[in-house]
Amino acid sequence: MASCALLPPSRGTVPASLQPLSKLDLSYNQLQGVIPTKGVFGNASAVSLGGNSGLCGGVPELHMPSCPAASQRNKIRYYLIRVLIPIFGFMSLILLVYFLLLERKMSRRTYESHAPLGEHFPKVSYNDLVEATWNFSDANLIGKGSYGTVYKGKLVQNKMEVAVKVFDLEMRGAERSFMSECEALRSIQHRNLLSIITACSTVDSNGNPFRALIYDFMPKGNLDMWLHHKGDEKNKGDDNAHKNLTLTQRISIAVNIADALDYLHNDSENPIIHCDVKPSNILLDDDMVAHLGDFGIARVFLDSRPRPAGSTSSIGVKGTIGYIPPEYAGGARISISGDVYSFGIVLLEMLTGKRPTDPIFKDGLDIVNFVCSNFPQQIPDVIDVHLKEECKEFAEASVVSEDPVHQCLVSLLQVALSCTRPLPNERANMRETASKIQAIKASYIERKEKKNISL
Repeated sequence: MASCALLPPSRGTVPASLQPLSKLDLSYNQLQGVIPTKGVFGNASAVSLGGNSGLCGGVPELHMPSCPAASQRNKIRYYLIRVLIPIFGFMSLILLVYFLLLERKMSRRTYESHAPLGEHFPKVSYNDLVEATWNFSDANLIGKGSYGTVYKGKLVQNKMEVAVKVFDLEMRGAERSFMSECEALRSIQHRNLLSIITACSTVDSNGNPFRALIYDFMPKGNLDMWLHHKGDEKNKGDDNAHKNLTLTQRISIAVNIADALDYLHNDSENPIIHCDVKPSNILLDDDMVAHLGDFGIARVFLDSRPRPAGSTSSIGVKGTIGYIPPEYAGGARISISGDVYSFGIVLLEMLTGKRPTDPIFKDGLDIVNFVCSNFPQQIPDVIDVHLKEECKEFAEASVVSEDPVHQCLVSLLQVALSCTRPLPNERANMRETASKIQAIKASYIERKEKKNISL
């Protein structure tokens, strides 16, 4: 049996190591805390604890005061912490996984489920376009624009030849251009507007945002290449490179684009300003029918109430130098009369064969006053050299005033000049313009047929 012990005065708690002793005297040691209940401490007659006012608990026979409830609370708190920390940790992990999945779902909804043209348009995936264009091969590259690149492709699903316009989203304004074009094309349909098949708003193979528009492919290219092709070796392999547009073809193209603009301004659900009418945005199909395309900076009047011809929008404008109406340079708001001006410049370009940015136009001379200064007496001095051949052919054995080609050119130039007047409110509107060009075409064909019969 362990011997008894008498400890010298000390401070602290009751050592549990003393439990094996048979008798113990801890009096006046300034001890504090809970008295053990096992070993020698379980026998009240074998333990002396007097003079230790800080002690509590122990067996009832010791008649010591009960320990404060705080210790019990600490014990409960200890066990609660041991239980709750793992629970909270597990719940935090679940919440983290939930938010990650939610973010991924929202991102996928933004890029993959978004149907910018509406649900009734077919869905085309990024992989479909990769396959259609041979991974956007340079061999399929057919053009570059302000905000992206255009590729020729063939959709495997329906064997349809398409033009895929891929937006360069690193360029400022490209995303807005994509949305503007979608907004403009969502509800319009006209035989002389470039038909959109669908849009693709998703992510590419690297997880980067990807935007593309898919159009009907126009095999005859654009009007610019027909008006300004180069007859060098580089173009000899191009079937279109060495062909010149006849006057009949030029009038037909003018009629097509005038009809398209008339529709946009007056007959679409909400009036639309194209803002970038120019030859490179006029595409030609197999039958040389013209289609107006590229609505990347078009502006839609969301207010569908009737407006006068000169009505305007407060949205800023972009366009192409040479085709932008003069009032825009002074900070005027965009208007449908701005499209009329651009169309007039295109018509002058078709008839003269000169771009509005031709080097000869300098020191205050531009394509408009170049034609004005020679109209109507010196028309042969301003028209395209290829049209002069037609003038010679049909002017033989007749006076100039009776020549159908000459009369047609005079009428067309007059329409073009009425579209390019400096003040917007002095310009003809597109409905009047389209009607006049249609009448000019009908008269020209009729007079040409009569002249051929007489010859």
